[in-house]
Amino acid sequence: MIHAEISIYPMGTSTTSASFYIARAIESIQNMENLRYQINPMGTVLESDDISKIYEAAKKMMEVVHNLGVSRVEVILKIDSRKDKDKKMEEKLESVKKLLK
Repeated sequence: MIHAEISIYPMGTSTTSASFYIARAIESIQNMENLRYQINPMGTVLESDDISKIYEAAKKMMEVVHNLGVSRVEVILKIDSRKDKDKKMEEKLESVKKLLK
């Protein structure tokens, strides 16, 4: 299973808020097959068994922000590819939570 965390930063907009742009970016991947996602306050976690889906989602998210008139978009993509276990993102969270005191 492949997990990735993506953060999209529109630059040079008239506001310090990025919510509008992030919402549009998320909408662009909502119906992608073989891709799950979970938003969090600092980015979005993507999940797929196919790395090309992760790259496709990143490209779509970046392009939709550009298409909203943003000339510069910074994208940070962190990838965790694991072949020994097939764990969903929720299972990874539970592994940590059960060790918290």
